[in-house]
Amino acid sequence: MCTSFPIPPPATAATTTTATNLFAAVDIGTNSFKLTVVCTDTSSGRFLTLNRLKEPVLLGLDTTATISAVSLDRAITAIRNFQNFLHSHRFTNPRLRLVATSAVREASNKSQFIHAVNETLGLDVEILSGTEEARLIYLGVLQFFPVFDSTVLTIDIGGGSTEFAVGFKGNVLFSKSLRLGHVTLTQEFTDDITKMREHIRNELENSGLIEKIKEFKIDVVIGSSGTIKAIEKAVSKGYALKVEEENAGLFEDFFKREWRFSRQELRCLVESLYDEEKEMDGKVKRVGFFKSRAPFILAGTILLDEVFERLHIEEIEVSGYALGEGVITEMLAQNFEGFDLNSNARWRSVVRLASRFNNKKRMKAATMCGGIAREIFEGLRKWNELHDDEFSVSLDVSDLEYVDAASLLHNIGLYTGKKGYHKQSYHIITNGDHLHGYTKEELKVRFQLIALLVRYHRKKFPKRDAIDGSAKEVNKKFRILCTILRVSSAVQQCLHVDFQFVEFIHSPEGFKLVFSEGDTKNQSADIVQPLSGDINVAVEKELEHFRMVFKKNLSILVTT
Repeated sequence: MCTSFPIPPPATAATTTTATNLFAAVDIGTNSFKLTVVCTDTSSGRFLTLNRLKEPVLLGLDTTATISAVSLDRAITAIRNFQNFLHSHRFTNPRLRLVATSAVREASNKSQFIHAVNETLGLDVEILSGTEEARLIYLGVLQFFPVFDSTVLTIDIGGGSTEFAVGFKGNVLFSKSLRLGHVTLTQEFTDDITKMREHIRNELENSGLIEKIKEFKIDVVIGSSGTIKAIEKAVSKGYALKVEEENAGLFEDFFKREWRFSRQELRCLVESLYDEEKEMDGKVKRVGFFKSRAPFILAGTILLDEVFERLHIEEIEVSGYALGEGVITEMLAQNFEGFDLNSNARWRSVVRLASRFNNKKRMKAATMCGGIAREIFEGLRKWNELHDDEFSVSLDVSDLEYVDAASLLHNIGLYTGKKGYHKQSYHIITNGDHLHGYTKEELKVRFQLIALLVRYHRKKFPKRDAIDGSAKEVNKKFRILCTILRVSSAVQQCLHVDFQFVEFIHSPEGFKLVFSEGDTKNQSADIVQPLSGDINVAVEKELEHFRMVFKKNLSILVTT
């Protein structure tokens, strides 16, 4: 087993990519096309976003609901650019899915569009129904927010339509797509905002959407995609407030971005955009802030304002994930048996906590520790399976999640100083509402395991019954995971070179952990040597703990 180093726990930094763990989605929207590329952890399906690309296509329909030849050419060019990007970055065979939304869905010549893309680029385009689009957006939002156990209303404003979904525990209870989009509203009501509002109200009332959504007890409202994210950015940066230019930096420093906004804040933004319509300087300011979205932002804010009014929404959370991530999530569920819809949201809460207390240097160290721990874990799990459960307990994906989380969090207490930092890390985890995405039952067990792994990753070795009240098997598994983390942390602190690869090897003499500045697959065994001098002394204590737990030696080797 040979792995690129440092291997971060998923979703912290780039990792080795292969055809088996790359997934990509293209969202063919009305205003723009978007490519999302992710790298997945093949053991759990958790993903790290590697790249996002956006092409402003403006795939509008003419009076006969037809995609024009010029628009089709722009579409082909945009998708070809995505293809070229994937190839140039050696993403040669990702699992790729292209989905088309409102503009193509409503086009009279949609068959021609699909055929042209296939004929020219060899790619298949899937046209989503409005209901299916809303469902996939909900799946994407679940990867961003730990709201699996909440009744969620998602709102996604696109260029040609707006999607609504009510979801609970991964299932959509109700969804609706309305032909209300920021591009189509702008084009139809360019000079008459009053008529635009009347049209929006009529569509909302006649659709039955309002009455249906009011049947549910909504726990949280979440918005997604470009328009709502642009609104949140404008609110957080004080766009609607009269902040003098020289004080803008002070304002941004004082107000922390919350990724949410209230009904009142939205209303202030709408009024500010209204006022800008009357003066040239205001329009220049708008273009400078909203860039290519500037012509459509007023229609988007008015639409959302009407939705807030009719549904009595007081606050909305804003998701960084939307349709593209939802499409990828569905692919992951199809390719990874037992894929957990909660796993990415859980991991995001771990990353947020680590980022809150760690600077870049400590974050890098934690990431390197996690890479070493993962390699040891996978090597031991494989060896255990080949030797008929030698440890008398099995190691599974959830155990790897504990190791990942503990690796990333083990050094957060260093922000107060080195003395007793492992205890400080433990207190941070246990004395705050930081880790999300778990059920109450899971939280009790997993929270305790992660916290105790952090607590015992150095200094005193845990007792055989470290987890009070737990079965003997649970405590034995804890000691195994703790040993892995202790070795990984000690070795990481002793490595003076940023090695690129690490490999865990089984041999008759015991286990070997080999570090290399190059690909160890191309190295021969006679050019590796043990860690020497002070480095060996520093890790020997943890290697002795390893021998005590696994009844085998572990050698730490480096390539010369």
